[in-house]
Amino acid sequence: MDLRLMKYFVAVAEELNFTRAAKRLNMAQPPLSQQIKSLEIELGVQLLKRNNRKVELTEPGQVFLEEARNTLLQSEKAIKAAQLAQQGQIGRLTVGFVGSATDGIFINKLKEFHDNYPLVQLTLKEMTTSQQLDALYSREIHVGMLRPFVQETDIQSQVFTEESFVFALPKSHSLASRPKISVHEVANDPFIMPPRHYGPDFYDIINGYFRSCGISIRIIQEAVQMHTIVNLVASGLGISVVPSSVKNFRRPGIVYKNFIEKPPQINLSLAWRMDDKSPALRFFLNHFKLEK
Repeated sequence: MDLRLMKYFVAVAEELNFTRAAKRLNMAQPPLSQQIKSLEIELGVQLLKRNNRKVELTEPGQVFLEEARNTLLQSEKAIKAAQLAQQGQIGRLTVGFVGSATDGIFINKLKEFHDNYPLVQLTLKEMTTSQQLDALYSREIHVGMLRPFVQETDIQSQVFTEESFVFALPKSHSLASRPKISVHEVANDPFIMPPRHYGPDFYDIINGYFRSCGISIRIIQEAVQMHTIVNLVASGLGISVVPSSVKNFRRPGIVYKNFIEKPPQINLSLAWRMDDKSPALRFFLNHFKLEK
């Protein structure tokens, strides 16, 4: 059914006068009367009682009026929703992120985005870097926050932040009171690291740095999530090297120490599919000051 017919009927039903309704609709009265008659023929129902003195709603007309109002209101909502979706202000985004990103400014930026675009439904999924890349290719997520900068076919990425690594030591460690630590002072310590297959670049940056210093670190325990690594360090199982933002994770029994030498650097990057033209994604990337 043409929504215009519903609009015409609602105007007549509310005014109970064809002249006033025609004026309200900015049209002539005869065409309006013809349109209402066409509506009644289409429905097979008399909606209005007419005579020279007044117009009245029939009982079916009263029922149809309520439903017509609801239909017109819903159509307006649908149009508005489509316009907002085109503008990127409504929609759905699934965002992957590495656990260590929650200790930096990423979470604050997410909150700001949610506040600015409350109609965009965000679904957050904590994943390793390799899991995020797989999820981007399979379209399980729209955008990922991962470490470090990635170069993949059909995936575009851009650095969000760059930070230094720091040592994570148990509070009971003999060097825990030192303001800075040399890599050579912990050369024989047991290390706790993420498995290489979950983040090969992350793993290789750390190992490559120590090898450049003539040290081969001894890894005695692996853990996927950064907060798990911190908890294992706090328990005294070993030491680790973590991004400096992890220092915001305050856990009893652990201390964070800077390098005496120039520390290795690690990036936190956003990555998304090149063929994803979602307006909501564009607004998300712009919010993080990235151009799609």
